[in-house]
Amino acid sequence: MLKDAFVTTIAARISQSLADEIIAGTLAPGEKLEEPSLAERFQVSRTPIREALRLLNARGLIELVPRRGGVVANVSAEQLADMLEALCELESLCCRIATQRMSAMQRRQLELLHEQAQQVSERGDADAYLKINARFHQLICQGTQNQTLVAQVENLRDRLAPVRAAQSGVERRFETSHREHEKIVEAVLAGQPEQAYLAMRSHTTRLTLHVMEQIEAQRAG
Repeated sequence: MLKDAFVTTIAARISQSLADEIIAGTLAPGEKLEEPSLAERFQVSRTPIREALRLLNARGLIELVPRRGGVVANVSAEQLADMLEALCELESLCCRIATQRMSAMQRRQLELLHEQAQQVSERGDADAYLKINARFHQLICQGTQNQTLVAQVENLRDRLAPVRAAQSGVERRFETSHREHEKIVEAVLAGQPEQAYLAMRSHTTRLTLHVMEQIEAQRAG
């Protein structure tokens, strides 16, 4: 039992390490994850590697290759459109529910994040803005107090992260993004769930269309 628990812990650590690289775009779609090279890299046997790959496959981040390893998932245009649409709707729904359920502390955190975003936007700090932006959306999802919704949104964002990372400028239009966040914050703090839903939907729809336009242009070229 102890041995099994140890293997599971090691596998989870390796899985998260690889997931972070996939999400960051360091491991690109189509890249092979071979068991021997991964075992050598992480200085472990193939058993935890196989378990780590199984965990990544369950998250939709890779596709397993029998007896060989895995390949970083390469999402088709149709799958991408489906996932982006689902994320758009789920985040909008989360915003509506969070408006009704967020704690006073979470509302204050949302205000502070918005203020911090303004500061880094004025400095032109792209990396800092994107980190705050991710936290902004995460906090709204957590404000639903519904862990199933949170898990679904996080799973989709993880699966879409490599695609977004490959698209320069997708979420770097600071001024536009900040204005849209302003409407979201105002609606949430005012306790207006329908207005919050519409504000988030407008925001996520713009990002979705921008991603799809860039990808279609790249594939056409």
